[in-house]
Amino acid sequence: MSGGVDSSVAAALLKKAGCEVSGIHMRLWPDSDPSAKSDLECTCRLLDIPFSQLDLEEEFKRLVVDYFCGEYSLGRTPNPCIACNRQLKFGLLLEKVREMGADYLATGHYVRVEPPVDGYRLLKAVDITKDQSYFLYTLGQEQLKRLLFPLGGMSKNEVRKAATELGLPTSSRRDSQDVCFIPDNDYRAFIAEHVSLKEGEIVDINEKVLGKHDGLARYTVGQRQGLGLDSAEPLYVLKLDAADNRLVVGSREQALHNTLTASRISWVSGRAPEEPLKVAARVRYKAPDSAAELRPINGGAELHFLKPQWAIAPGQSVVFYQGDAVLGGGVIDAVLP
Repeated sequence: MSGGVDSSVAAALLKKAGCEVSGIHMRLWPDSDPSAKSDLECTCRLLDIPFSQLDLEEEFKRLVVDYFCGEYSLGRTPNPCIACNRQLKFGLLLEKVREMGADYLATGHYVRVEPPVDGYRLLKAVDITKDQSYFLYTLGQEQLKRLLFPLGGMSKNEVRKAATELGLPTSSRRDSQDVCFIPDNDYRAFIAEHVSLKEGEIVDINEKVLGKHDGLARYTVGQRQGLGLDSAEPLYVLKLDAADNRLVVGSREQALHNTLTASRISWVSGRAPEEPLKVAARVRYKAPDSAAELRPINGGAELHFLKPQWAIAPGQSVVFYQGDAVLGGGVIDAVLP
């Protein structure tokens, strides 16, 4: 339980369904919102369920924050929420609640799990505007059989209405910010404090020098603002060349690509396809699903999209779908010509 409305309603629904419920909170970051913990303790009292806290601050710093900063220092654009889900929420936390004797770990994620026929299936939420399946593609069969997602069939409005009717103190809390450990979502200021920055050249695709950048970690693929360049045409970041400490920029059309490679592939079924597969794929959380052919290659994958994709960023995750079902995903390594 985070102290937000989603996990609070998830706990309330399970209690109403007759489950024996306990609330557990992960303490991850010293600057966490103290009012959230207060609301969470109040919620547990109202629901008459025990509350405990698991201190994972050291692990969060090492496995999520250091990873986040390290990827930026290499000219990549990481997704810390996916790392947190994989390593902490459905890694260390799941192990802990099993040690405590719990049968299941439940969370307030908007996603569904379908009981097994040939294995558990991970499905998009009914409320597609709140769907969080993109962040959970690393879940496998051993985890899915121990997980419950009570909100997967509900809309956000239904969740807030349920919280109000139950008198939960979290009913009016705003949704959490994008990156929980970065104040005001100002990642550039955070990066400046935690990553060594070195000035370098800004060049076009023909290696013509156009200006200077103030540290590659301050930029991401597709960025237009903050380049400090005087150009008659809009310029966008195309590539962060960490080897030469160069920022490559170009036109919007030059930021469109059809093909990418990915590694660290995770399959929900536990089995990689043996042949090329028609899928719908998403190259970032807010990107639309787009038709593609997936080709498994030596433990990784090559993905060819029917329509060019905008600003594919190495370090981000690409997630594969068939209909509502999540097949898996991986971390983008590179775009190909």
